[in-house]
Amino acid sequence: MLVLEEARNGKLTIFFGYCAGVGKTFSMLNTAHQKSVEGVDVVIGYIESHDRPDTQNLTYGLEKIPTKEVLYKGHHFSEFDLDKALNRHPQLILVDELAHTNAPTSRHKKRYSDIEELLRAGIDVYTTVNVQHIESLHDVVESITKVKVNERIPDYIFNDADDVRLIDIDINDLIERLKQGKIYSKTQAKRALENFFIKDNLIALREISLRKCADRINLYAKDENKQFLKEKILVCLGTSPTNQKVIRTASKMAQAFHGEFTALYVENSDSQELDSKAFQQLKKNISLAKELQANIVSTYGDDIAYQISQYAKTAGVSKLVLGRSYQKKSIFNKPTIVDKLTKLSPNLDIYIIPDNNSSKQNLNSLKYQYQNSLKFSTRDSCISISTLLIITILAYLAQIAGFDITTIILLYVLSSCIIGSLTLLSIYSFVIPFINVCLINYLFIDPKYSLEIISSEYVVVLIVMIVVSFIINVLNFKLKKEKNSASLRAYSMEVLLETSQKLQQAKTYNDIMKETCVQLNKWLKRIIIFYPVNRKMLDKPYIYNPNNLLDDSNIFLTEKERTVAKWVYINNKNAGPTTSTLQEAKALYLSIRRNDKIYGVIGIDMISNKTLSQYEKNLIKTILNEVSLAMDSLER
Repeated sequence: MLVLEEARNGKLTIFFGYCAGVGKTFSMLNTAHQKSVEGVDVVIGYIESHDRPDTQNLTYGLEKIPTKEVLYKGHHFSEFDLDKALNRHPQLILVDELAHTNAPTSRHKKRYSDIEELLRAGIDVYTTVNVQHIESLHDVVESITKVKVNERIPDYIFNDADDVRLIDIDINDLIERLKQGKIYSKTQAKRALENFFIKDNLIALREISLRKCADRINLYAKDENKQFLKEKILVCLGTSPTNQKVIRTASKMAQAFHGEFTALYVENSDSQELDSKAFQQLKKNISLAKELQANIVSTYGDDIAYQISQYAKTAGVSKLVLGRSYQKKSIFNKPTIVDKLTKLSPNLDIYIIPDNNSSKQNLNSLKYQYQNSLKFSTRDSCISISTLLIITILAYLAQIAGFDITTIILLYVLSSCIIGSLTLLSIYSFVIPFINVCLINYLFIDPKYSLEIISSEYVVVLIVMIVVSFIINVLNFKLKKEKNSASLRAYSMEVLLETSQKLQQAKTYNDIMKETCVQLNKWLKRIIIFYPVNRKMLDKPYIYNPNNLLDDSNIFLTEKERTVAKWVYINNKNAGPTTSTLQEAKALYLSIRRNDKIYGVIGIDMISNKTLSQYEKNLIKTILNEVSLAMDSLER
């Protein structure tokens, strides 16, 4: 039986180096042997010896936990067995390569998550990592070595470690070890000396690792003064891959200033129309910000600069970090976001992060917007044709009744307004005025049934008509966007207020449970699963599926799904799709918690729809906070 609460969390010791081969694993094993002699229960969870005899020899004499063999798509993977380690529950366990990415189907996506679970179970951990694997240093290291490192750890893992031991070695000695074949085989060593192990690279990496250790010491030396710090760093999230560089830079600034770090995503009316590639990139950027311990917030509005400035004023942001925005040179250029922010928030410090790829990314974005604007729909086409047909009949009747051409033109201007207000796609608003002009000229202006215009007076009139129609449609389009934005905000506020009122009226745990499911379903339109807590254990789940979104809701009642919910309860962490833990689950599981106490586990159906917007996630978080407060007050 798993224990819910341990007397203490385990302690994490990181053996830290500037490059492969400096002796991190060797030093870790040496220290482990010393601990074993002192009577500490030490086991090896996972060691990557890289076929180095000296390292392999040091593994003898220590108990080893067998690795877990994973078969995935015909490939075999030998992985650290987390469950065996938890069942064995030693005092100290050695798990090499902190930044390692686990094989697919593993409980956690990354090994550092395995180690976090070991620590929560009260097990001390020794592990290793190189400087190039620290997330905030990724861009710096890549610019030096020209090598992109895919396996990285969030900075908080390194910063929050109980002990970081810098394993240093003279660069000349390291190169000599490499030449002797003590790090890689001679073939690999030759390639390494020509690429990564260049002396200038090693000097720079060594300096960065020393500085990182010094920064860590300085970070905690300033802990006692944190309450007096006022610096608040804000970074804006977007759909560009280059946004990750901006996020890392903002994170380093927050660490340097010992300030609060917030990441803001401004959703607008175009956010729902993102293609799959852009959406996945946005998820990666948000995930990176979370890993770097940013507080993720979102707002909704089409005027991005205004939304950023309003949030900055409300939250007391002192520094804003943005990526360089590309704009093609033109006399008709609109003000950039930076220009607008400078006017809206003149006292805000704005930092622009240059990027060589920014122009390419923005051009791709413009290309996508252009392609998206050319889309047509059957619904909008039917509305447009029907409206034009009715207006044309009315125009014929007006002409028979003796009305002049001005009346007919006004009727067609009216058709532009009607079509602009009823259609969903913007292209109709801008194409219809041209069609109207052609119809007027062809049907009602002499010579009829011809596009020829004899009188210059009509040319002026028709041009004015196009301009007026365009202006009306642009204003109408903006109004629709603002209306949608206001409607979404109003509905979310309505849900939150109703949730708060209903929870205040609830008299029992079951009342709160049922009301939570109702409100989440109302907002998300998904199946909601609620695992109540009874005697410090998860009870039978309550499934709320009023609209029969799925024929078989029992897929959420399998032992596999219950195991995920139990893991969330024990570890007080989210799991399931959109997280890095137990991603194969059918639902996203979140704990209802206040401080360290858990009142239940919520499951949100991810089969009906595999994505959740950041706005939806924030609302879920707010609702669950309300639920935890209600349950806390109920117990009192």
